[in-house]
This record gives sequence, C-alpha cells and structure tokens, in this order.
Amino acid sequence: MYALIMAGGSGTRLWPRSKKTRPKQLLDLLSGRTMFQEAYDRVAPLFGDEGIFIVTSGEYVPAMRQQVPAIPAANYIVEPSGRGTAPCIGLAALYLRRADPEGVMCVLTADHYIKNVERFRQVLRAAARVAEDGYLVTLGITPSFPSTGFGYIRRSAPLGTVDGFEVFRVEKFTEKPDAATAQRFCESGIYSWNSGMFIWRVSVILSEFERLMPTLYAQLMEIDAAIGTPEERTVLERVWPQVEKQTIDYGIMERATDVAVIPVDIGWNDVGSWATLLDILPADGDGNVVTGQHLGVDTHGCLIYSPDRLVATVGLEGMVVVDAGDVLLICPRKRAQEVREVVKRLREAGKEEYL
Repeated sequence: MYALIMAGGSGTRLWPRSKKTRPKQLLDLLSGRTMFQEAYDRVAPLFGDEGIFIVTSGEYVPAMRQQVPAIPAANYIVEPSGRGTAPCIGLAALYLRRADPEGVMCVLTADHYIKNVERFRQVLRAAARVAEDGYLVTLGITPSFPSTGFGYIRRSAPLGTVDGFEVFRVEKFTEKPDAATAQRFCESGIYSWNSGMFIWRVSVILSEFERLMPTLYAQLMEIDAAIGTPEERTVLERVWPQVEKQTIDYGIMERATDVAVIPVDIGWNDVGSWATLLDILPADGDGNVVTGQHLGVDTHGCLIYSPDRLVATVGLEGMVVVDAGDVLLICPRKRAQEVREVVKRLREAGKEEYL
C-alpha cells in the first residue's frame, strides 16, 4: 500500500498568504506545522517514509524536502505544469507501478484538515482491502450541513462491511449543488460529500485510463517508455503540454462501473478559503479567530490575521481581515471564495509582485 500526496496547487483562495512561491500547503495555517507536514504526519505511521510519494511542481520540491527530509528524494514526482488531477494521478501511477505493479495506491492531498487521524488511518486500511477486489474506492464524508461548496456522492447497494466500515456501490456523482438540492441530499441520508480521496490498485486505475481516457493513456505510455532513460525529462516536457486538462472525477470516476464509497466521519474539511478557518480553528468569546494582534469593539464572527501589527475593528460582523505585510485583504466571510477573482485581476493587470 502506497500514499500519493498531491501537493501542487497554488491555493489562490487563501491569497495573500498563499502565493506562487509559498502556496498554502507550505504554510502553517492550522498549527505550528505546515499543511504538507501535517499530511505527512497523518500517513507516515501507516505507509512509512519509503511508501509515501509526492506529486508537485518542481519549484516547491526544495521547500518540501526541507520541511519533511524523511521522504526519499526519488519519491518526488515533478509535473512540468498543472494539468488537473487525472493527468497528475496517471503520471504518478507510472512511477508507483515500478515500485509495485499490483500495489494499492491511496490518493490524498496536502490541503485537507482531518481531526480524527486514527480513524482516517483505519478507513484507509479498510478501503485498501476493498480496492484489492478491483474496486475504485472513494471516501465519502458524512455531511454535517447542506454545503453548496462540495460535490456529493449518492450511494446505492451495500457491498458489505470491512473492518467495521460499511461499503456501498456508487450510483452517481453530483457537482456542487444549489442550496435547496444540498438540503435535500442531506435529508435523504444516502449522500456523502466527495472528499477527493481515492484508493485503488495501480493496475486497475491504469486500465481505467486506457478504457475511458485513451488519448491520455497513450500519452502516459509515451512517457512511461522513457522513464529511467536519459530522455525521461525531455519526453515528459514535450508530451505534457499536449495533455488535456481534466479532473479524475470527470475523466474516470463518473463513468467507471466498479466504484465503491465508504461513508465516514473523520472531522474532515477542505481548507479551501479563509472562511474555512473560522470553522476549524478555536474562536474567542466573540466568535473571532485571531492570529496576531487584534483589538475588537463590538466585533463578532470574524477572522483576523495580522502577525506583525495591531488590527483594531469596530462593529464588524462575519468579516475576513488578512494583513500579509505588503497586502491587506478585507471581505465578508460569505464571499471568501471570491478571493480567487482578486488573484485573477492582479494577474491580468500584470501585478505579479503581489502574487
């Protein structure tokens, strides 16, 4: 069993702390450890250092190796550019196949929060057993509220119980729904949030790429033929820009037949925006989450990040205030997802120094 930690995202919704040179997975957003270090801490007891592979951008590798020196340098898989989770996983599968052609591959990410770490490890063990039977397994998160920010998984026939975890066939995946649909999904009791964590045999996922994404599979095979030769990097950099951007959900999971879900409550959250931190981090008596110095008058339910100077607020409710030194971000909590639009506009204006 092997862990693949996808750690190449840029985290634009956590700008201005998350920037191109220091994306969110390299930041200590939740504790004294960075998110990448926390991802490593979760899986190291289960997989060991040799069994952990990282797929990321080349510019992040030095920082990651500094943060977690225990992972072998050979276990870093470098994408020339981000092409979506389907190509990312396909490329990694080529390298894992060399380590163990029939090995089980647990696809995880470096930007999730998981409170119940031991239960997380237990469900990965159970999922690996299901994957041994040829299933593409996904971890479904038991919804705690009708979120419109996550995709949903509808389960159908039960496949049995493994190590105390119920396993079901997947009937369908649904992308982020509107509020009324999300409410209906939660009330039905047969939907889970799509965590984006997957478990399968390396041979099985490569067969699915061949069947469902034949163009990508052919490109992967061209790269595969060069792995281990002096032409490896040259071929990868030539082929990769031609690869279509696609997610594993659209490319494989929504069209595959033998897909299983294990619904689980592990205290999971996708750290996708500043608002998420208000749900995760401890708040003061006024419901404010504060990092640094803050003096608040009649201020409630706000996130204040300002490690270097005092922020004083009066009459704020449900706001995000992030002082990153060269940039000050202020927005309503409910619009925190729109921070990526700021990043887009800065890029269009050529203000790369702020990105």
